Amino acid sequence: MNNRRRFIRIVPLAGAAMLSSRVAWSQAMVDEKDAQAMSLGYVSDAARVDKAKYKNYVAGSHCGACALFQGKPDAASGPCALFPGKQVSTKGWCSAFAKKA
Repeated sequence: MNNRRRFIRIVPLAGAAMLSSRVAWSQAMVDEKDAQAMSLGYVSDAARVDKAKYKNYVAGSHCGACALFQGKPDAASGPCALFPGKQVSTKGWCSAFAKKA
């Protein structure tokens, strides 16, 4: 009976630990030096886009206005379909920008 009580106490703690580690993992920000981010020209601030290199950049475009952005437009950051398990800055930009409908 002692083992059963111990089990009942440990299981919820283990579940909470797993959940908190998953939440922390999902909130990692995309590093601009990441290979995928570099290949897409991702910058965390759209004002720093290399306009000579990325001719498709349009002033005023940013991650918060992109169809691939899965977060709230008024949040500082949110998930992006291009970077699973990571978040991008709402003010960021990459060459895969597609204006929301």
